[in-house]
Amino acid sequence: MWLLRALREDASVSAFRIVVLASGSGTNLQAILDRLHGRDGVEVVGVASDKPRAQALERAQGAGVETAVFPRGDYADRTARDAAMAGWIESRGVNLVVLAGYMQLLSDEFVARFRNRIVNIHPALLPTFPGLDAIGQALAAGVDVTGVTVHFVDEGVDTGPVILQREVAVPAGRDREALEAVVHATEHELYPEAIRMIAEGRVRIAESGPVSVVIDE
Repeated sequence: MWLLRALREDASVSAFRIVVLASGSGTNLQAILDRLHGRDGVEVVGVASDKPRAQALERAQGAGVETAVFPRGDYADRTARDAAMAGWIESRGVNLVVLAGYMQLLSDEFVARFRNRIVNIHPALLPTFPGLDAIGQALAAGVDVTGVTVHFVDEGVDTGPVILQREVAVPAGRDREALEAVVHATEHELYPEAIRMIAEGRVRIAESGPVSVVIDE
């Protein structure tokens, strides 16, 4: 049985330390900073981006969090970029890597290095509508309900074990902007909730296999 609680017990510091990776405006990062950072033993110890001008970096700096930029063009390939980023992350004694609108695929080597310590949030009820433009996929499919999923990251595209999900009703008028607003608001609630549960040691991979997560009450 693999318990995330062990990550905290084995850390050299008492805080549950997270690094956030983001490529854009950083609204999910802001929700994490507002709801978790410096509370209940959770600390955001770094924010990294592939975009030097990402607003997420400004949000982090405003909160006094160290930042770093790893542009794809500065490295020979994705593997080299991810190796440099992984070294920076590990130097901070991190318990969890949080993807918050990070728009680069992670190399298999990076995922293996942080096995079961990377989480992502996706604007759909996985396994439905994986990949890009999940909201557009849901509207095109004509569904009445979509949602938000927090999951562990593996080598596939949105295929890692699901931690939490929450349904979101598609507005009657099927207006994309209205649906995006509700989905994003749900993300801002669900992601901090899932990270807090992990920090508290309440999330574990099921003994039955690596595709299932058990939540301890």
